[in-house]
Amino acid sequence: MSTTTIGHLIGGHIVTPAGRSQPVYNPATGQADKQVLLAEVATVEEAIANAQAAYPAWRNTPPLKRARVMSKLKELLEQHADELCALITAEHGKVLGDALGELQRGIENVEYASYAPELLKGEHSKNVGPSIDSWSEFQALGVCAGISPFNFPVMVPLWMWPMAVACGNTFVLKPSERDPSSTLRVAQLALQAGLPPGVLNVVNGDKTAVDTLLHDPRVKAVSFVGSTPIAEYIYSEGCKHGKRVQALGGAKNHAVVMPDADIANAVNALMGAAYGSCGERCMAIPLVVAVGDATGDAVVAGLKAEIAKMKVGPGTDSSCDMGPLVTKPHFDKVKGYVDQGVAEGATLVVDGRSLKVPGHEDGYFLGACLFDHVKPGMRIYQEEIFGPVLGVVRVKTLQEAMDLIDAHEYGNGTCIFTRDGEAARYFTDHIQVGMVGVNVPLPVPVAYHSFGGWKRSLFGDLHAYGPDAVRFYTKRKTITQRWPSAGVREGTIFSFPSSR
Repeated sequence: MSTTTIGHLIGGHIVTPAGRSQPVYNPATGQADKQVLLAEVATVEEAIANAQAAYPAWRNTPPLKRARVMSKLKELLEQHADELCALITAEHGKVLGDALGELQRGIENVEYASYAPELLKGEHSKNVGPSIDSWSEFQALGVCAGISPFNFPVMVPLWMWPMAVACGNTFVLKPSERDPSSTLRVAQLALQAGLPPGVLNVVNGDKTAVDTLLHDPRVKAVSFVGSTPIAEYIYSEGCKHGKRVQALGGAKNHAVVMPDADIANAVNALMGAAYGSCGERCMAIPLVVAVGDATGDAVVAGLKAEIAKMKVGPGTDSSCDMGPLVTKPHFDKVKGYVDQGVAEGATLVVDGRSLKVPGHEDGYFLGACLFDHVKPGMRIYQEEIFGPVLGVVRVKTLQEAMDLIDAHEYGNGTCIFTRDGEAARYFTDHIQVGMVGVNVPLPVPVAYHSFGGWKRSLFGDLHAYGPDAVRFYTKRKTITQRWPSAGVREGTIFSFPSSR
């Protein structure tokens, strides 16, 4: 069987230097018919050099022209949707419908970046003093870098580089080496849309590539999405080397179900939030906090019935609700959490560990798992599992539920299911979490808002995409200007200038 080699995109060309590589697996089959090259230091430095060389001309390109490239890219992404979704599913495993949803949310960010001429307008004040005008400008930083995760190989990179380059920066992107093909293909479409060579470069790799980006002084800003330990490392290492850094980390999102909630609707919402994309989302719901035992009983019964209807199989099968986990090591890790939950005393209501998909016996398929009577302190409660494992915690009051959420180290997303407006308002106002839903299980902001959690789910002051992205990828410059009237000569002023 022939093997396809996935290289790097540098200076507008695919390059395949000799060096290390690793297999890229199809998680539905467990087979690898691709190899991805892992960039060494010299390759990453070549990408940075190309971005640096492209920066002056791109910075001086009018924002409207930069925006038109984004508009063209949006068209191309829509035209190539089937191709891109097939690449996502082949390497990540998520069902095609979920891949399309990912692509559409990414396209929304490209569309928002096409508003750059409006977003980059500064502020102007005339006559702040005698014959003195003052204004601010948002100027590009230079070479920026992005390090993106495996779970959204198209969407998350589109959170980063489109806005960065629309603001006048150039970019080096390091996608996940587990599923790099769709990311690389989008970059090729950007060239087709008119992005000049060197403005966007893609290097595949591992920690060697990451550390090179973090240490190179030509890189001015780094954006990261991934697990909290790596996010903390990226943030501390990047800041130590004088870079602007936003690092989005992990999550353990709680969904509170109140006694007055529409249980049937809540269960349907929780099914998608817990098991969609095989649970490999930082905004997934891995924990349900049921207020009252009657609520807990109803939720567990509803979930158990709905799980029995689920179909798990290859993502290319349109009848499937859930595909495989991304790699064999990740499969083993998630299965190990289920084993741990049983050992810790949680009640395993639905056990998906024995699932077999006919014809795909070597695929990384784990059936939906459901725990009841999960307790704080258990590993399945505390740690991010990133798989199709949902746990139900039982409490007596809304305040007890909120105390649990606030005590957790992560503060990415949360939601409440209720018909009570007062309870919803209290919850949204006081909960210590960055993204909150009311009867919405995945409160992911649209492209013209910004995405980010609190506590150990985000390192840095600015959230991803939306208005915060404009601030992250630019620096403010304030200019104060005076043109004295002809023939008027003033005496020396020793006091601090003011408008008085």
